[in-house]
Amino acid sequence: MLSLYGIHGLEENSPLSSFEIALLGIAILLGLLTVRIPVAVSMLAVGMGGYIALSGLEPLLNYAKSAAYWRFASYDLSVIPLFLLMSQFASKGGLSRALFEAANTFVGHRRGGVAIAAVGGCAGFGAICGSSIATAATMAQVALPELRRYNYSGALATGALAAGGTLGILIPPSVVLVIFAIAVEANIVTMFQAALVPGILAAIGYVATISIYVRFNPESGPVGKRADVARRWRIMLRTWPVFLIFIIVIGGIYVGVFTPTEGAAIGAFGTCAIAVWHGELRLPGFLECLSEAAVHTAMIFLILLGADFFNAFLGLSRMPMELVKVINESGMAPMAVLLLIILIYLALGCVMDSLAMILLTVPVFWPIIAGLDFGMPEDDLKMWFGIIVLIVVEVGLITPPVGLNVFVINSMAPGVRLKDTFLGVLPFLASDAARVALLILVPSLTLSLPHFLK
Repeated sequence: MLSLYGIHGLEENSPLSSFEIALLGIAILLGLLTVRIPVAVSMLAVGMGGYIALSGLEPLLNYAKSAAYWRFASYDLSVIPLFLLMSQFASKGGLSRALFEAANTFVGHRRGGVAIAAVGGCAGFGAICGSSIATAATMAQVALPELRRYNYSGALATGALAAGGTLGILIPPSVVLVIFAIAVEANIVTMFQAALVPGILAAIGYVATISIYVRFNPESGPVGKRADVARRWRIMLRTWPVFLIFIIVIGGIYVGVFTPTEGAAIGAFGTCAIAVWHGELRLPGFLECLSEAAVHTAMIFLILLGADFFNAFLGLSRMPMELVKVINESGMAPMAVLLLIILIYLALGCVMDSLAMILLTVPVFWPIIAGLDFGMPEDDLKMWFGIIVLIVVEVGLITPPVGLNVFVINSMAPGVRLKDTFLGVLPFLASDAARVALLILVPSLTLSLPHFLK
């Protein structure tokens, strides 16, 4: 049992150094997450325990009395409940079905076209949702019946939806991207700008993957029914308000007409208005949207508070600074360090969700990356590293043997074996690997749009 000594007392009386205590705390945290203890509870418990071990109980109480206020008083955090509310209105208002039908009327008659339409629907819904799992689950409800009707293979149908769902967190707006920006003190607007081109590349890569897949396995993606011109116009008239909201919200944020919080408020109001106009949202549904947004906001904020305590513990241990020193003295090339971090993210994806990974790792990894010479200014480095991290974190959601998105989609597809769903996502993982390599080798793909709009 560790005594409640101060830092110097611990160094003198404990067989463990502060660095070793930090490593022990991380190991305990990963163990708690592995046995499915809630992320917020795990971070709070380990953070408080480590703080007490390094500094004592009274300093912890002094820190705790103001930690919650200073964490939640940040104006930047106000964007989160508004984007979550926008997501709820979009989901309950039937906008996911309209987006899928719009994509399906244009490409559904091609081989693999219904799966391509599902990816397109995921991209469109992700632009007004910002949540990977929510995008995957919502689009699965809409697209799976259509994919079954055209006798698509279970592997392609579920694999495309699991991979397409990851677009929800990459195409702005993205709650996790907001959290990353706050964690490294980056500009939220420029992070949104940096994410757009990689998000479009992801959607194009997935469409190309489906096209190649059905070329080698024609029976897995049969040809669908061609929609006539009149039906295409009817569908487009139903979906144009969704695209208008996206252009207003994201375009307004990009060019500086309003802040992300103001844009989120406009988006939430506009999405609610469209859902009501389409007759999909009544008073009970409206109240349910408010309730769900409040619950998810509380969950995220509690995780943020837990991360604050855990990061305070790591700061006391000086572990991030020691790691920076060790890596700088090791002589490892910056790219080798980056690849090592990517591998760690892929491993963590087996036991953690995207938000938890960002909050746990960024305070450790960002000082390491910032201390290396990648040949770019710090603001550019934040954008470039942030987008790479975001993509790799999302890849973890479809990586065997755990892949949270895979389990969500498979649970909604009775009769499809989990093994088949994992086999279905493998081609999309190859696409993701190629995209990550491209973004690492060509940073301008991430940085050109923020520089152009500056």
